[in-house]
Amino acid sequence: MKAVALGFAALLLGTAASQAAEAWKEAEVGGTKIYTDAKGMTLYTFDKDEKGKSNCYDKCAANWPPLKAKASAKAEGEWSVVKRTDGTHMWAYDGKPVYTFVKDKKAGDMTGEGVAGAWHVVKAD
Repeated sequence: MKAVALGFAALLLGTAASQAAEAWKEAEVGGTKIYTDAKGMTLYTFDKDEKGKSNCYDKCAANWPPLKAKASAKAEGEWSVVKRTDGTHMWAYDGKPVYTFVKDKKAGDMTGEGVAGAWHVVKAD
């Protein structure tokens, strides 16, 4: 029975880790290493967010969709999960919530960099 419980726990941990691995990835665009979502769309942070808190809702979120996370998703390295005021969860990098941008039309587009002086590509160190 103990072996079954340990196996189940390992399965759950593996599932949470795979959720994280499927949510984002590193990419190189124009010689710069960045993070993208699973589809290769560039990820951004917003200067008006606080660590662990999103301040992008309504029209903002329509233009800058949050990188959604399952409620069961677990932090991994510099990546963590933030609960939004609407009860949904999203990924954060170094505590800052991350988003895609609706005007990026194909993988590798970075048209959101510098928008309103507040949006920045998430660079992979």
